[in-house]
Amino acid sequence: MVELVDAPHSKCGTFGFVGSSPTAPISLMETYQRLPLRIVRGKGVWLWDEKGNKYLDAVAGIATCSLGHSDRKLSKILAKQLKKIQHISNLYQIPEQEELANWLVNNSCAEQVFFCNSGTEATEAAIKLARKYGHIKKGIERPIILSAKSSFHGRTLAALSATGQPKYQKGFEPLVEGFEFFSFNNSNSVENLYKKLEKNGPRIASIFVEPIQGEGGIHLGDKKFFQFLRELCNKHKILLIFDEVQSGMGRTGKLWAYEHLEIEPDVFTLAKGLGGGHAIGALLVKENANVFKPGDHASTFGGNPFACKAALTVATEIKNRRILENVRFRGEELKQGLLKIISHYPDDLKEVRGLGLMQGLVIKEDSKLSPKIIVDLALKEGLLVIGAGPKVIRIVPPLIINKNEMNELLKRLHSCFNKLDN
Repeated sequence: MVELVDAPHSKCGTFGFVGSSPTAPISLMETYQRLPLRIVRGKGVWLWDEKGNKYLDAVAGIATCSLGHSDRKLSKILAKQLKKIQHISNLYQIPEQEELANWLVNNSCAEQVFFCNSGTEATEAAIKLARKYGHIKKGIERPIILSAKSSFHGRTLAALSATGQPKYQKGFEPLVEGFEFFSFNNSNSVENLYKKLEKNGPRIASIFVEPIQGEGGIHLGDKKFFQFLRELCNKHKILLIFDEVQSGMGRTGKLWAYEHLEIEPDVFTLAKGLGGGHAIGALLVKENANVFKPGDHASTFGGNPFACKAALTVATEIKNRRILENVRFRGEELKQGLLKIISHYPDDLKEVRGLGLMQGLVIKEDSKLSPKIIVDLALKEGLLVIGAGPKVIRIVPPLIINKNEMNELLKRLHSCFNKLDN
């Protein structure tokens, strides 16, 4: 029998349980500026802190908790899955993974799927795919990927290099080479960049773009611009890759944001709402873009039975509960409510941007208001919201929010602005 003893000279303390009490120092790296809020449970669109205070959640794990918190159906199915099997290597066939892949293919323009664990990992897979496509399909020695300014594609080094926001890249140079940037929704910017890069022969392998820019400030893709991108890519056999990490799985009122643009990408990435709060990401491709072979890419945890069962449950519930219809109705109520708030504060507020339950309230550039001021005030009103860019308040509640809850969300948000007058 092994005897457990204290280790008085160790930082870890007795049995290594430092930080187990609320008063103990927190040993987390400071990579987040966390709000003074300790969440302990949730149900539907509501969260409770350790003191029993109740909050309406319009952040949803940053557009992730599609079915809200502690969903009964999701909890029941995942508990059952845990008793069955939660992980098996991709060296073997995984029924839950195959079922999810089939659902995604049957409900999108894609023909094959690769599973990973996050949006950033899906971006990494897309970058590798684009580079290999450039090498073997176009004979490009050093392929270039075009990305949009103000975009956001993730935090790993290649994903960061594809992100068109220097503030995220500062301090992490040298970045991964092979990315050039155009102005979002600007056909002339793309055309000029294309001519510059291709004047001595093919160099561009893909265009990587969000149909709705999320972190950049909730900028909607212009339909004509995206149709221009599709035509350019068709003409020159360039891959058109969409980042649907935040906008996919019903967030905009359609299953995929590309449906609003009336075109189809060759490749698109998913994560966030796909697992309803459980870690899963995906790369979806059409046959013409499928250049990966065994050994080209892999993920230890990607597409494990537990994560795939979570995503299958989200997918099934989106259909069974008519969630897309709910997103459209609630999205219109949200838009009209935000416009009403703007009408009361025209000196500070500019416009509403977004679709469905991915919307942003835009603060005027010359206003002294910032998203942080509103986020802090909202916390005191029992409402959780988040910023997107320097002048946008982002509102992305669970997709199951009902009419009364939406009215309460708008009421509490309006109260934040009323407090500014007092």
